[in-house]
Amino acid sequence: MRKISKIVVHCSYTPASMDIGVDTIIDWHVYENGWDDIGYHYVITRDGKIETGRPVEVPGAHVLGHNADSIGICLIGGMTEDKQSADSNFSHWQWDALSELLNKLEVSYGKLDVVGHRDLDSSKECPCFDVQAWVADL
Repeated sequence: MRKISKIVVHCSYTPASMDIGVDTIIDWHVYENGWDDIGYHYVITRDGKIETGRPVEVPGAHVLGHNADSIGICLIGGMTEDKQSADSNFSHWQWDALSELLNKLEVSYGKLDVVGHRDLDSSKECPCFDVQAWVADL
């Protein structure tokens, strides 16, 4: 088993009206980008369903330079309806599911750093909210 030291939260950078899940992201990552699998380990849909992506035992493909020791979680949403800018438009079901998933992962892997994609790559807005501040308020 690989050593996990952090969880990286992402967004799909899609409008709230675009209710997608693992299957769509697999299409993007595999068929459009040519990757061998979805880059994320988990996807949280608009209704709060936690979908499994890439197996946790396999390094993700979600943040350059940090895939070997991290778990990637993607929240569906993060973009305004006009597709012009970032928007923390996640549903209350998604917030609840993210909290639940982080708790389950802590039981399995111990206390991990939880960061946003933008905390590891300053050129990104993803996941369109301050993950560390949100986690501190849990």
